[in-house]
Amino acid sequence: MPAPWGYSIQMDLKLCDAVIIRSKEKIQDYVIQLCKLIDMTRFGDCQIVNFGQGINEGYTLIQLIETSSIVAHFANEINSAFIDLFSCKEFDFNAVMAFTQDFFGAAELASHIAIRGDMYV
Repeated sequence: MPAPWGYSIQMDLKLCDAVIIRSKEKIQDYVIQLCKLIDMTRFGDCQIVNFGQGINEGYTLIQLIETSSIVAHFANEINSAFIDLFSCKEFDFNAVMAFTQDFFGAAELASHIAIRGDMYV
């Protein structure tokens, strides 16, 4: 049976700490700590840009990792975060969820986990 190509988690966080999701420095710190937690190597600098209007305004981050990427958007108006992590290297989903919810002080976290594709060897 072929091994999975990759592992993916999508996390929706509600009622996050407003100060943290509006801080470029805190968001960058999250990415650095997350990569250490799951033993992933960051590839280049994290891109963190604040843009949008109304309900769409907030930071967006993109961090390439040697095994794929971390992408997130933070919605200021509703104090929410939407974070996607995809990696060809296996990682601990529960550790990622617990760390993420705690880091952003989220009251709620909903997630979707997927095992992606078959590896062709």
